[in-house]
Amino acid sequence: MRALIVDDEAPARALLAELLGEIEGVEVVGEAANGFEAVRLAGELAPDLLLLDIQMPKLDGFEVLELVGDGPAVVFVTAHDEHAVRAFAVHAVDYLVKPIDPERLRAAIDRCRERLGRGEGNRERVREVAAAARPAGTYLARVVLREEGQIRILPIERIDFVEARDDYLHFHAGEEVHRRQQTLAALEAELDPRRFVRIHRSYLLQIDRLVGLDLYAKDSWVARLASGRKLPVSRAGYDRLRQVL
Repeated sequence: MRALIVDDEAPARALLAELLGEIEGVEVVGEAANGFEAVRLAGELAPDLLLLDIQMPKLDGFEVLELVGDGPAVVFVTAHDEHAVRAFAVHAVDYLVKPIDPERLRAAIDRCRERLGRGEGNRERVREVAAAARPAGTYLARVVLREEGQIRILPIERIDFVEARDDYLHFHAGEEVHRRQQTLAALEAELDPRRFVRIHRSYLLQIDRLVGLDLYAKDSWVARLASGRKLPVSRAGYDRLRQVL
């Protein structure tokens, strides 16, 4: 197994590399000190395994894996965080708590070998774990996207609305439109329901962009946005808007 270590602390990377060197069949092919470097090296080195610290500058461990995709197996590395650890355990994701226990590391590597053999993907499960690992009452603050080989970070406050089209979400932010593969229901669960409302099966609206509602036909409405855009509002969406407003 070709392993990539991602941690912003050099001593932690050195210790992991030493411990992995004692496990037969594992080769450390690279080390990254931040999230952007991790994404770049993952693309260049194509590792089988990522050992990801969660709390890092620029991009956290969840965001790194979101951008890397389903190729490598992953073991998250975390400081002692009871909330995050419970989330990992519930979702059956491999994790290590610092300081690293060598036997716990070996067991995690064995499970990763099994997952790679079964060809299991990471992306959707990681989104679920990231949401569960957030402290209660906190929501997604930004969206990370990979477009044309570049990483973009889109703060939530910049999003006007999100449109579901085919298998992708289209994030409308002023004149910009960005996209990534995800379901609208999964994104809705990560956002603050006081700020974002599902107004239609295909649209999620940031409600401070709303300037008016026009009756289009019986039980059919149109939302007018500050930008001048108009979006359809279903009957259920109208009820949700009334509850929030």
